[in-house]
Amino acid sequence: MRVGRIPYINCYPVYGAIDRGIVPLDAELVSGVPTRLNALMAEGALDVSVVSAVEYARDWERYLLLPDLGITCDGPVRSVMLFSSRPAQELGGARVVVSRSSMTSVALLELLFAHVWRAKPDFIPGDAEPRDFPAADRADARLVIGDAALLLQSGDHAATREFPYAYDLGAEWKAWTGLPFVFAVWVAQRATPTDDALGAHAALIKSRDWGLAHLPELARQAHDATGVNDRDCLAYLSGLDWRLSLPHLKGLSEFFNRLEQAGKVPAGKLVFLSAA
Repeated sequence: MRVGRIPYINCYPVYGAIDRGIVPLDAELVSGVPTRLNALMAEGALDVSVVSAVEYARDWERYLLLPDLGITCDGPVRSVMLFSSRPAQELGGARVVVSRSSMTSVALLELLFAHVWRAKPDFIPGDAEPRDFPAADRADARLVIGDAALLLQSGDHAATREFPYAYDLGAEWKAWTGLPFVFAVWVAQRATPTDDALGAHAALIKSRDWGLAHLPELARQAHDATGVNDRDCLAYLSGLDWRLSLPHLKGLSEFFNRLEQAGKVPAGKLVFLSAA
């Protein structure tokens, strides 16, 4: 068994107990940014993994969703941010650098520009770290995800001066639709033996439940990994949810429907791993 994991701190609550040996997982853990894990799953190189929500929608017939596991928010997410030199509504024709690390964040940004901000920028694939601000390529705005987005908001970085307009994509989705947003889901290959997939799912759920009960400890670990202060790390982790409740599934379905209408993904279904 090979199980994928994202190295960002937003996955600490799901893997924390597994990392500490508190919950056993009979599998090899493989780390990678979301787009890397998407590719490994698409190649069949992983049996179970967290993947971008868009990866599931793109190839849903290949995967089974693991119940009650996702990376979600119901409002601000704080780790998926658009930093801009001017209001988003004024970015028509502007250069907007978008992260190559997350399909879902880019797809959500495209929907927001098309339907909320009513602007059509020129999207430039790239990745941003705090050292990239101000940008040598003179981008007008940058989509920044993960730990880098948290770090840019935690102190006096050049981004706050060169890019004074900041948009939290989780908050923007909530304002637009009134629904939670699901950035990532855990899936198994349909070809993975059911017992193996169920065993991995049970371990991930048990580890997730331990993580939710130990967020202050995980926040200290997140501080050590990123340099963001403990308080901000705890606030960030406390603002996320790693479940897939009915409201989350409604938000996920709405996102997929809007992507389908935009011609970005095929029509599909939410199909879950079952013990039956």
